[in-house]
Amino acid sequence: MNAEWIAVDWGTSQLRAWAMQGDTVLAQSQSDRGMARLSRDAFQSALLDLIEDWLGAEPVDVVACGMVGARQGWVEAPYSAVPSAPLPDAPIRVPGTDARIRAFVVPGLKQNAPPDVMRGEETQISGFLATRPNWDGVICLPGTHSKWVQISAGEVVSFRTFMTGEMFELLSEQSVLKHSVGDGWDADAFAEATADALSKPEQLAARLFGLRAADLLHNQDKATARAKLSGLLIGAELGATRPYWLGQQLAIIGAEGMSQIYARALQLQGAFVDTANATQCTLAGLAQARKLTRQTA
Repeated sequence: MNAEWIAVDWGTSQLRAWAMQGDTVLAQSQSDRGMARLSRDAFQSALLDLIEDWLGAEPVDVVACGMVGARQGWVEAPYSAVPSAPLPDAPIRVPGTDARIRAFVVPGLKQNAPPDVMRGEETQISGFLATRPNWDGVICLPGTHSKWVQISAGEVVSFRTFMTGEMFELLSEQSVLKHSVGDGWDADAFAEATADALSKPEQLAARLFGLRAADLLHNQDKATARAKLSGLLIGAELGATRPYWLGQQLAIIGAEGMSQIYARALQLQGAFVDTANATQCTLAGLAQARKLTRQTA
């Protein structure tokens, strides 16, 4: 099986690759050899370990997005400044690759004031907009570092990043709350905590310790504590992003579970939300990036 081209999503911790025939996925593979685990001279071997069976005699285009384009990545793909199209510039060619591949890396986006950056999300946004012509509104991309992105006339106008996912991981696994937060979910507790954080954001630090106290004094269920922790952090995020989402057309691009959690939190505030699959948006965006490489070839 020879791929027409290869799509790659290369993040900090994960590497995912798809053998493509036009817009059709022929095969896919992944590993834990993300950017953070590799030296610059190890990127090509990590990729070839995944895709070697898809290669033939003729060189194949590999189009990659994500942290692979960071300063510590395979090749640095400089940020493009907003406002701009999600993919305003052609991907950067990786020099000196194996003769069987031509590798390209998609640049990220930057915002000078307030300072902010993204890598990978711009590709998902491009893929989302490719299937929704003339779409204006706000896109939320939940994850370790959640993004809120204002879209107008096909351009990224502005965006903000929130460390909500990373804060949840740190608090639930490395703080005193690790003794009180477990697996499972409590939808009512999540809704209550989200509303509480939205109405009283100044109480967030106290509410967080309250999760530990409720465990010690009242043996609070660990699934309830997990849902409350998530609700408090997401509620604080929604409070800070209210100018973005209030009264706007909204879309969420992310993994299904996390997207549903954010959608529920927004729906509790009366917002109408569309959800889109992150992988499908990534592949559609990488297809758009491939067109740019072919136009400049």
